[in-house]
Amino acid sequence: MSESKQGRACILVSCQDRPGIVAAVSTHLFEHGANIVELDQHTSAPDGAYFMRVEFEATHVAVTEISKSFAAVAARFEMNWRMESSDRRQRVAVFVSKEDHCLMELLWQWRWGELPVEIAAVVSNHTLLQDAVASFGLPFHHIPVEPQSKREAEARAVDLLKGKVDLIVLARYMQILTGDFIAQFPNQIINIHHSFLPAFIGSRPYDQAFERGVKIIGATAHYVTEELDAGPIIEQDIARVNHRDTVADMKSVGRTIEKTVLARAVRWHVEDRVLVHGNKTVVFNGC
Repeated sequence: MSESKQGRACILVSCQDRPGIVAAVSTHLFEHGANIVELDQHTSAPDGAYFMRVEFEATHVAVTEISKSFAAVAARFEMNWRMESSDRRQRVAVFVSKEDHCLMELLWQWRWGELPVEIAAVVSNHTLLQDAVASFGLPFHHIPVEPQSKREAEARAVDLLKGKVDLIVLARYMQILTGDFIAQFPNQIINIHHSFLPAFIGSRPYDQAFERGVKIIGATAHYVTEELDAGPIIEQDIARVNHRDTVADMKSVGRTIEKTVLARAVRWHVEDRVLVHGNKTVVFNGC
């Protein structure tokens, strides 16, 4: 592909809200021959924080120049910003234990071309899903985890992945990561928790939901922080249940919610649609 052909990129911005931001960004893009194809913005009422995602088309030469020159616009408004090419495919590692529903949803969406990533590795503390992963032609790494050797296991995973992946997805990986591991990948680890957080944090949430007699169950995809199940939430969904549903019924319903919610969150992350603000996210997903 020659440098004269069209490319697509996006700029993500966060700063304090003030007049002129949209005008400055759009004018800068116009002056470099770019055509804006999508623009989303949001202002946080309590603190006046402003967020923008603008996607545009331009020649590859212009995209390169915009990336270099946008710093001057950012300085005027004290922006935190980054620019990403839409041609970029993020490298993703998927961590899994024994349950395969979230993993297989990701793998099938990847194979169908609906999840624009490169799956660099599948990592598991068990070997149960090795053959399933091999059928997709993907590398499988067995890293067993025992209580007395958790840090050694995590060190192996860091050696395998550090600097080689952009995102780690915990697809029902039934291990609690240490703070040291999480610190290696800030806002680069997405977990699926099988409850509608902040309800039923921790283990066995469906059992907790059954004991509480809830009428709605759900799943939550969130960034992983050192505080268990308390990181910034990216996506959630729910389903209704009633007094006739057993724990097994809830788990069956929940599996569908879990895999759907996780796949959405991963897709929005790799499409550069998520901005983290404290312990919240702004997700420009088109809704």
